[in-house]
Order: sequence, then structure tokens, then C-alpha cells
Amino acid sequence: MKPLVLAVALALAVPPTVIGTAAAAPAPASPAAPAAPAWVVHSNELAQILLQAQAPFQPEMASFFGVPGYDDKTVDLGQDNARRYRAALEQARTRLRAKLQVERDPNVRQDLEIMIAAAERGIEGSTLNEQHLMPWVDVPQIVFSGLNGLLSDQVPAERRARALDRLKAYVGQAPGTQPLATLARQRYAEKSGTPDLLQPTKIEVEQAIANVDTYIDGIGTLFAKYGIEGADAALAALSTQMKDYIAWTREDVLAQARTDTRLPAGLYAFQLKDVGVDIDPALLVQRAQLEYMETRAAMRQLAPLVARDKRLEVADPNDYVAVIRALKQDTIGNDRLESHYRGVIDAIDPIIREQGIVDVPQRPLQMRLGSAAESAASPAPHYLPAPLVGNTGQQGTFVLPLGNPASGEKAQYDDFNFGSAAWTLSAHEGRPGHDLQFAAMVERGISLARTLFAFNSVNVEGWALYAEAEMVPFEPLDGQMIALQFRLLRAARAMLDPMLNLGQTDREQARRVLVDGVGLSEAMAAQELDRYTVRSPGQACSYFYGYTRILELRMQTELALGGAFDRLAFNNFLLDQGLLPPDQLATAVNEVFIPAQRRK
Repeated sequence: MKPLVLAVALALAVPPTVIGTAAAAPAPASPAAPAAPAWVVHSNELAQILLQAQAPFQPEMASFFGVPGYDDKTVDLGQDNARRYRAALEQARTRLRAKLQVERDPNVRQDLEIMIAAAERGIEGSTLNEQHLMPWVDVPQIVFSGLNGLLSDQVPAERRARALDRLKAYVGQAPGTQPLATLARQRYAEKSGTPDLLQPTKIEVEQAIANVDTYIDGIGTLFAKYGIEGADAALAALSTQMKDYIAWTREDVLAQARTDTRLPAGLYAFQLKDVGVDIDPALLVQRAQLEYMETRAAMRQLAPLVARDKRLEVADPNDYVAVIRALKQDTIGNDRLESHYRGVIDAIDPIIREQGIVDVPQRPLQMRLGSAAESAASPAPHYLPAPLVGNTGQQGTFVLPLGNPASGEKAQYDDFNFGSAAWTLSAHEGRPGHDLQFAAMVERGISLARTLFAFNSVNVEGWALYAEAEMVPFEPLDGQMIALQFRLLRAARAMLDPMLNLGQTDREQARRVLVDGVGLSEAMAAQELDRYTVRSPGQACSYFYGYTRILELRMQTELALGGAFDRLAFNNFLLDQGLLPPDQLATAVNEVFIPAQRRK
């Protein structure tokens, strides 16, 4: 997640996407969204078929995205949950296929196809997970994420109050509930001794053990901040249950945890497909290697210009890693980090408007520093989307963690807290990246199929990396240098993630590439490697792949329109499509955008 993040239909064996709190100050109200076209209204009605099938199994995710009725519910870890989940999706898929047979509106048909594909991926992912993986989960992280999603300034007070109901459900104090930790242990015990099931990795188990106190403290802090009364008994029970669960994990699970992080080939192939990467891993690695070499060459050309412009003292100004490390010496203190980023963000919006890159809203971007618990759950910069359902003016938030707690003594990042890094990170997480992308989905009334159910990393991260590239020519030289460094990182991800999971390299060699080749801190490199092998194998490939698909589409459109190509119109059109997969996005550009531009 980065994993920024993902759809409601995450496989049950995978902990929910990290959810975070919103900005400290209430967000200004967004302009009222225009009335949705009739086809969108109809499509959203059909989307309820799939939404109501999925949401009971991942209610925290449904609640986070604004679906009503799930604020007090918790993830379903009950007996036979995987089979029941697949049965619900199969029933929904059958109903959606029947709707597709009689639907005539092309937009609604496209949305139905998106939803049917989402149901099929959910079924396939659940099946593969049950076939290959022991169902161990990091319960403290799940509980923190679920409560963190409700206890937020962006969530109305009446909904925040339901956090106590959810907490009681987590600890088994709500009617008809059992403690989540008990259910998790039962599901693990049911599969113990099953041949060929992979145990969790030693890395993820050790991280769960290390982070439990951070999560417990973070939950207590949230309840105190929002003045949720009557939670003392449930919080005390939670602390006891979480510590007992981690003690059991240390005693029974850690000894069996695997040190080989590789996934079975079929499961890893699905991981790639699920995030939107639809090419062979070997071809992805080949393309990424070429991009890595070309970007590295560009950085070597730029490095001496940056060294001279910033008057850096480096032994070899052609050594781009040495130049990056010299730039990092201009450290911004934690107490000034948010205000520095705010200054860069305020400078970016006028550039976007003046250069005609994309239409930008007038309201300010929301951003803040991450808490210790959030950094444990998601130790990389990320964007927390606003509710996509029933949004009443809430905005998403750019969250900047200050470290990676799992890295121990090497926990402190130096990758984001220096001036040169603020430009590309703000472009990616803020504008014209994720913030603009998700604001467009809310304000332009895009259908649920193209937001919730087309939501994968290729569609989301491809735009954000493309947004970075759009801004590079208008940034200072040192900002351009770090933009290229982050592009180098995306190419490294698309090389190393498949190579690690397919056994073509090892963790130490990959670490050297990230630290010595890309110039990352040890803490950042550690979270990257954990991401490729533990947190979300395959997901990190989506940035590079999504970016290349948009570049291909842009070049094809420029060739088709020649001098009539309008960048502002093209970029706005991409945002208008929501999160359409690359092939469907290309169809929309070729069949709608290009003919419309020619008519002009």
C-alpha cells in the first residue's frame, strides 16, 4: 500500500488496507457535485449487488469508503469464512451476468463487466489463498486500522461514536460476537497440520510482535482524542487480548514461520493480476531494467548541474547517489516538516494552472504527519482517500510518516525530510496526483464500478507517477533530481519484486540496489523489501507498469491528433474516467476523446 491502498474485495487472508485519520482541521466543504447522469444512477443501483455481497466480510473497508450500515461491524473471521465469501461472490456474479444480458446502455454494460471481473478476482484470490497459505493474521494491526478509520476528523461525530461499538465487537463484548483474537486463533488451528500450506513469514510475525504495544497505545490515544466515553473496560480487554494473541504468536507461530518469502508461482501471478499488471513477469523485469538504466544515465547527467547549483561539497559531482546524500543534509526538523511541505504544495497549484496541466480545485490540500501507530501499519508516505460513497465535503489526506518502527535502530527515514524531496512527493500524493484523482471521482459523480470496483494499484499509481512526470520540467533542479530518483525507485521495484518472488535474487542483493543504486536510507530500503515479500507482493510493480501504459496512450493520442493535441483536455479526460483499467481507458480515449477533439 502502499500501499496507498485497495478495493473492498481484498482476499480474507490479507489484513485490511491501512486506514488513517484525517487532517487536524476540518476540511472545507467541497462544491456540490453535479447531478449524476441517469446511467450512473442505474449503474450504482446495480453495484449494490456486489457491494452487499462483499461488505459483510470486510465491513471496515466498506465503512471507510462511506458505505452506510457497517461502522459497528468487524471483519468476518468466523468458521468457514472463505467458503462463505466465495459463495456470496458467486451469487453476485450470477446476478450481474444476468443484468449484463439485458442491459443496452454501453456505459452500464462496461460497468457491469468491471464488477463481474472484480467478483471473479475475489473468488480466485480467496481460492488461491486457501490452497496455499496458513490463515494467520496480524490481529492488532487489523483492530488499529479498523478503529483508526472511524476516529477521524473527516468522520462525523455521530459516526465516530460507533467506534466504541466496533471496539466492543473486536473484544467480544457486543451481542453475538466473539473476540477477533479468538476467531483468528481458531482459523489457524483448523488448518494446522495441513500439508503444503505456507506459514506466515518470519519477518511479518516479528513485526507483529514488535508493533503490538504501538497499536494498543495508538488506539488508546484515538479514543482519548475524540472523547469517546465508556471505552475503558473494552480498551482494557483489548490490551489483554492483543498481548495474549501476540504471546501465542511468539510461542506457537514464530517457531514455524518461514524464512523463504517466495510465493508459489500461481499465487504470485495472481498477485500481479490483482493489482492490474497483466503482462508476464519476465517481460515486466526486462522493461524495468531498461528504464532503470536510462533513468540512471539521466541522473548522472543531471548530478553535476545540481551539485553546482546547490554548491554541494561532493568528491565526485557525477556520482548521483553522493549528490542525493548531500541534498539530504539539508534536513527539515519534524516540527517544520508539515509547514515546509505546505509551502511547496502552495507553490505547485499555480504552476499546474499556469502550465495547463489539469484543472485544479481552489480548496487547499489536506496533509499531516503520521502517528507512530500509523507508521507501524504503513511505513511509507501514502494518501488516505475521502469517502467515495455519500461524501458531504470530506477530502483525502496526504500522510507523511517519520520513520519505520520495524527497522529498530535504523528506523529513521532521511528520504522525505529534506527540501528537494517535497516537490515530487507532493505531486504524487497531492496534486496533480492522488488528491486530484480522488477529488475528481467524488466531484464528477463517477460510478461506483469505476471507483470501488475498478480500484487497483495500476489504475491509481499509474496516474500518480504520470502526475510526477508532468511536473518535473517546472521544478527546481534539485527537485528534478529527486523526481528522477523516485522514478528510478519505481523501475527498481518492477525489477526486484518479481525477481525476489521468483527466486532470481536475494534480499541482500536487492538491499544493495536500493541503498547503493537508488540512494534510499536503510529504513526506507527495509520497508521496500518487506513490501515486496511480506506486506503486498506484486503491488510495488504497479507504479512503473501503470505509468508506462499511460505514456503509451498519451503518445498514441498525440500521433493521432498531431498539432491539435490538447494536454489539458487529455489529462482532464483521463480523470473523468475514474479508475478504468488501461485497456478500457484506451478504448475510451480512442472512441470518445480523439473523435471529439477532431470535431473541434
